[in-house]
Amino acid sequence: MEWLRAAELFVAVVQLGSLSAAGRRAGVSPATVSRIIRALEEEVGGRLLNRTSRKLNLTEAGELYFKRVEQILLQIHEANDSVARLQATPRGTLRVHSRMLVGIQYVVPALPEFMERYPDISVDLTMSNYAIDLVAQNIDVDIRIGKLEDSSLIARKLCNAERIVCATQTYLHKSPPLRHPSDLSGHNCLTYRLNLGRTIWRFLDPDDQLIEVPVSGSLRSDNGPALLHAMQAGHGVAIMPDWAVQNEIAQGKVVRLFPEFEASHIEFDNGVYAVFQQSRQAPSKVRVFVDFIAGYFKERLG
Repeated sequence: MEWLRAAELFVAVVQLGSLSAAGRRAGVSPATVSRIIRALEEEVGGRLLNRTSRKLNLTEAGELYFKRVEQILLQIHEANDSVARLQATPRGTLRVHSRMLVGIQYVVPALPEFMERYPDISVDLTMSNYAIDLVAQNIDVDIRIGKLEDSSLIARKLCNAERIVCATQTYLHKSPPLRHPSDLSGHNCLTYRLNLGRTIWRFLDPDDQLIEVPVSGSLRSDNGPALLHAMQAGHGVAIMPDWAVQNEIAQGKVVRLFPEFEASHIEFDNGVYAVFQQSRQAPSKVRVFVDFIAGYFKERLG
């Protein structure tokens, strides 16, 4: 930035014809301009200006330097203007990552309206159930579930949520009663593949006492939609985010089990968040997407 300031002062001196005029434009004294020009000459290794009491003239080196630097400064200002326009106008490629189930049920349905509203933004959407590094993978916004562990990121909560144990009426009618979480050991539990060990479902009772129940079943997957589909087809019991099954519960097709217990197969913070990098000037494409997706969740989940 020191060279840039010196180069801008040098070009201003040439264009305006005096040290004092260049100083007035920059808000510094003629003596300061003279000192900065001398330092610039020392840096480039040659005299750029011939100074007399009445006049300033470019040396041969100065003429060459002026032509090159004037063009460089013009390109820098054009680049700055381009970035400013990009910041002000939502445009460019928006790279979004989402967890699978929330992506399929909420992010994907939201995209057509978002892209119609912001036609200069193209969306590059990736979905997986794995934690990602936003910087390393060049992701603008990550739609994730659960608490934020990286304090260098910003998280905006899209909705409160809890995981619930659920099954269809069809499955429950043909299976042993489920009155307590411990009864799950005798049921077909559709589970997430989280590790190589036995799957444990965890519960907090009304007194915040932790209950751990080993479970197993005919389907284990790292894909939430696959487990949801199997549960909806009546094949077993699953732990699902409440937003994933709210319509089926309202219609009576799916039953929430053990409503007095908090349930989880990982952790008990299950809110949905839009996560993005900290920046004093977040790109406008990120700002408008986060605002839009927050409104979309609020409209559908309250």
